[in-house]
Amino acid sequence: MHLAYPAVLAVLLFSVGLYGVLARRNAILVLMSVELMLNAVNLNLVAFDVWLRDTLHAGQALTLFTIAIAAAEIGIGLAIVLTVYRNRGSSDVDRLRDTAEGPDDTPDTSDASDATATAKKAEATA
Repeated sequence: MHLAYPAVLAVLLFSVGLYGVLARRNAILVLMSVELMLNAVNLNLVAFDVWLRDTLHAGQALTLFTIAIAAAEIGIGLAIVLTVYRNRGSSDVDRLRDTAEGPDDTPDTSDASDATATAKKAEATA
């Protein structure tokens, strides 16, 4: 078998995964797209391992390591997505941007601005 066949398939898988990461707004679909990209890398590792006829099978060993890391990433990622969904009611990636603190949320050093910032934060959490 030629090396071009699995390489082209890996490029197609990686391209679909990259499109999914850049174009999707749902966090679960973004995680699935990352998994597609990791599977494309795994396919390349195994294909080059077979093509090079490595006696240590380093490509297959790295593939197993990548699968283990991907499983941990999905487990932690789904836990985070479920927690965000419970708190926010949506898993839309664009709506999650308001959870990060921006430069406007940092209070000044004066006492009046500290009281105003504390009042604003209390109103936002209520």
